[in-house]
Amino acid sequence: MVQSSRQRNLFLAFCLVPTFILFAVFTLYPLFNGLYYSFFKWSGASSLAEFVGFENYRRLFSDEIIPSTIWHDYFLVITKVIGIMILSTFFAVALTQMKIKEAPFYRIVFFFPNIMSVVVIGILWMFIYNPSLGLVNSGLELIGLESWTQPWLGSEDWALPSLVLPSVWAGIGLFMLMLMGGISNISKSYYEAAEIDGATEWQQFWKVTLPLIWPQIKISILYIIITTLNGSFIIVQVMTKGGPNNSTHVMGSYLYEQAFVKYNFGYGATIGVMILVLSLVTVLIMQFLMRREKVEY
Repeated sequence: MVQSSRQRNLFLAFCLVPTFILFAVFTLYPLFNGLYYSFFKWSGASSLAEFVGFENYRRLFSDEIIPSTIWHDYFLVITKVIGIMILSTFFAVALTQMKIKEAPFYRIVFFFPNIMSVVVIGILWMFIYNPSLGLVNSGLELIGLESWTQPWLGSEDWALPSLVLPSVWAGIGLFMLMLMGGISNISKSYYEAAEIDGATEWQQFWKVTLPLIWPQIKISILYIIITTLNGSFIIVQVMTKGGPNNSTHVMGSYLYEQAFVKYNFGYGATIGVMILVLSLVTVLIMQFLMRREKVEY
């Protein structure tokens, strides 16, 4: 059907304008509003906000807790990327290449944590880590490793690493399905040709599967980085609230504490600006490091 230029423009406006309005209200406005309040000393509840210029930023660079929160965030980023990508790739290859009859059932099992609230996941793993009744300490005692038992979430050394396992467990299913979609689109003729040439299954994975699903891997890694830097505070708030002794505070949880517990809303907005800058810089660096030409056979 032939459409006039006016009809086409109206259709595009009908599709794009509502989306842009929602984007402006829920993304652009909070972004610029947070940047604006980072120059004020404000409790968040009072009608009076005192302009302090760059005082909040000077405080940010002298705050002793900030470097540790940045390290904690990037520790979670690194461990989640490694753990999730290795396990999701393994399960994706296994469920698509090994012809497992129960593959549909395992897809549901692995994806199930993704439909659960992060709060529910945090509470569940708090019970698992419980020093007295939790599965971790009970399992260690069962196999004769009583000396290894400890209050996992109450230890300054183990509280942060203990957050990695529930984070990885919750993220495997989504990225496994993404990789399975990429693997399913690879023509079987490539594997047949590789097998005729004498390639082992391991060589087929490295030379055929991995290069052809690289776009999905790249997107998955970037998504993990973004969601971790901007959303890991949820599981921290639920499981440890930044403790013990600030040993699990990430940038987001420290922002929440400053803005909504101590009512330093202006300083909290400054931490939010720092999170935005670090997220953008990290994503740009990773896109540069992971860039490669598209592989076609």
